Amino acid sequence: MKILFKNANRLIETNEQEKCDVLVEGQQIVKIANEINEEADQMIDCEGKLLLPGFIDVHIHLREPGGEEKETIKTGTEAAARGGYTTVCPMPNTNPVPDNMEKVEDLFDRIEKDAVVRVLPYAAITNGLAGEELTDITTLSQTGVFGFTDDGVGIQTADMMLRAMKEAQANNMPIVAHCEDNSVVYGGVCHEGEVSKRLNLPGHHSLTESLQIARDVLLAEATGCHYHVCHISTKESVRVVRDAKKAGIHVTAEVTPHHLLLNEEAVVNDDANFKMNPPLRSKEDQNALIEGLLDGTIDFIATDHAPHTEEEKKKGFLHAPFGIVGLETAFPLLYTHFVKTNRITLKQLVDWMTIKPAEVFGLPYGTLQENAPADLTLVDLDKQLEIDKETFYSKGKNTPFHGWEVYGFPIMTVVDGEIVFKEETND
Repeated sequence: MKILFKNANRLIETNEQEKCDVLVEGQQIVKIANEINEEADQMIDCEGKLLLPGFIDVHIHLREPGGEEKETIKTGTEAAARGGYTTVCPMPNTNPVPDNMEKVEDLFDRIEKDAVVRVLPYAAITNGLAGEELTDITTLSQTGVFGFTDDGVGIQTADMMLRAMKEAQANNMPIVAHCEDNSVVYGGVCHEGEVSKRLNLPGHHSLTESLQIARDVLLAEATGCHYHVCHISTKESVRVVRDAKKAGIHVTAEVTPHHLLLNEEAVVNDDANFKMNPPLRSKEDQNALIEGLLDGTIDFIATDHAPHTEEEKKKGFLHAPFGIVGLETAFPLLYTHFVKTNRITLKQLVDWMTIKPAEVFGLPYGTLQENAPADLTLVDLDKQLEIDKETFYSKGKNTPFHGWEVYGFPIMTVVDGEIVFKEETND
């Protein structure tokens, strides 16, 4: 099967766009040129829209198995495709947890059956995410899992994290950490600051995150393990990671769109669509995250797409679960509020959503080049819409961005040479 993409624009290193045609054969990009006139089974007129490498998100939640009322592999990957993502990595906080061969093999079977985009799942660091007994990292490393994490809970003891890192390093696998020291959480449901005081809610201190990162970078130095920090959120955490990188420690970090776009001041009432973990923090923290992304301390952007039912989110800050959805809104939100306002370049944004996560984890994706996998996202930068949660492909409608006016929407997504999403038109 040959597909010829005509009249596209591609982004070059200077942040400029140049006209190009792209020929895909099978699962591979075989030719990129100013003009291609070869015969193809299908020709797609891109009409001057921007053709990008497919987006990569190494931190999402698909909820299946066990949480299908919130999301399934099918609905979650359909949402990913609509958002321009071609590769996603779901976290293991499911029921059952993928912590042994049988459960991991079942998960791969489900992915093979229902996934619309490429899905690279994590396995758990500890059995049942309980933090008490290490999984068989050596055996699980042979199954094709993406890495190891107990996302949703922090590894509470240095001994457990040290042993996990030793095993991961021996198998050339990353440890991906949700950093949260339970001894200083104190039941916090939002950032400990002005909003927690105003709404009389228990505060979630910045130390809960930065303490574990400080511990873990030293363990990573001792073991040589690749240690990756999930959803970094505080200025202290950024400082620790920056210092660790300067010391030559193999540490990387991600930041979410919502922590870049919002801070605690966005929380004006008891609306749990603004409740996530880590929480929206101070303006100072938000600025530190943006600075850390710009100076390379933070490596890339990941959504932490975390769908929940509307019934759950109606319970308010004290009782609703943490998390918001993000796959379908990430690019237009960031393009509108950072690129169009000249705070970052389009090339920077695209790199943080494509080649940077690929480079960090050694993936062969994230580039628009000849001989690369045919993972493509066609974006209409001029398309303007109001975010409407009722139109989401995801089962989760829990977003703080409902009603926001944004520009720049993916209108087609291609995975391994197969069109998996195409914008509905009235033609």
